[in-house]
Amino acid sequence: MGIMMYALKKMVEAGYVPFIPPTLVNEFALFGSGYFKGLNYDFNTDEIYQVANSDKDQKGVISKNKKFLVGTAEPSLLSYYYNETLKEEDLPVKVCGFSQCYRSEIGSYGKDTKGIYRVHEFMKVEQVVFAKADVEESNKIQEEMLSLSKKLHEDLGLPYRVLQICTGDMSAGKYRAFDIEAWMPGLNRYGETGSSSNFTDWQARRLNVRYVDKSGKKKFVYMLNNTALATPRTLIAILENHQQKDGSVVVPEVLREYVGKERISI
Repeated sequence: MGIMMYALKKMVEAGYVPFIPPTLVNEFALFGSGYFKGLNYDFNTDEIYQVANSDKDQKGVISKNKKFLVGTAEPSLLSYYYNETLKEEDLPVKVCGFSQCYRSEIGSYGKDTKGIYRVHEFMKVEQVVFAKADVEESNKIQEEMLSLSKKLHEDLGLPYRVLQICTGDMSAGKYRAFDIEAWMPGLNRYGETGSSSNFTDWQARRLNVRYVDKSGKKKFVYMLNNTALATPRTLIAILENHQQKDGSVVVPEVLREYVGKERISI
């Protein structure tokens, strides 16, 4: 919780409006944000939990809408402006979501299953920005978002690296993407602790989020997202990089006000 509270504090200081967004969403939110690998949910490929039971609408009629648990706050935050038209002077809109996240990890069985590196439920603080339709400006915003994550890793005393993802490894809709990875001594390698994506107007066209520019013309916004910090991989990196010879772990100074101690002993 100390990791999450510190990340949320730094996001608010950077001008991001904090949300505790819904973790139970309708199908359109996941389609709109691109979390389905195809046009519809496919349990064979999509790492998403679908809620099995149906619910009722306000009139007591069984709803035909499918419900899902989010794997990140991004779909909920993006859908907040579904079918809306914003004003250019209000852009960029910067929000961050603190939420539980759920992933079925299809295709990951047998890989990193020991310990807490790959889990089905975790917490994360996610950044989302709605920007003007300008590639150069959106790239600059993405770099600013990524720099916040880098600063958080530095504040926690974690060795890290940033990888720019090549076109062939990016999922559908992404224009530009980066991964940030922290060094994990127990694995003797870097492990992904976050990612940053610029979708330009791909998600906005699906969610129909536009803005009116100064000339009165309607344009689709550009949508960007970035992981501020997530558990449990950040926790793994802290425990392993700050462990002492006697087995205790020194708590990073920036987390001590939340954790309540300077060292964790067995």
